[in-house]
Amino acid sequence: MKFRKKPVVVEAVQYAGINDCGDFLLEDDEDLPDWIEVALRKNQIFIRSWKHAINTLEGVLFISPSDYVIRGIHGELYPCKPDIFNQTYEKVEE
Repeated sequence: MKFRKKPVVVEAVQYAGINDCGDFLLEDDEDLPDWIEVALRKNQIFIRSWKHAINTLEGVLFISPSDYVIRGIHGELYPCKPDIFNQTYEKVEE
């Protein structure tokens, strides 16, 4: 059997890394969206060994620079490698 992924709109940001203060940085110096700020305050996104990590449904996963952080349809967060993200998602014009 074959299956097609249903069209679902998700929110995502591209992670740029961590600075000396431990700040969560985004590509293109974008402002952090509210849902990232909430995740940081609630320790859903946190620092471990000077890397940012995410508490996901599958456990703790680290984020690497250039990875995307995706907010799913139920508010769950997870990282995604850029090549997979670009093959799976396209930008939605609002």
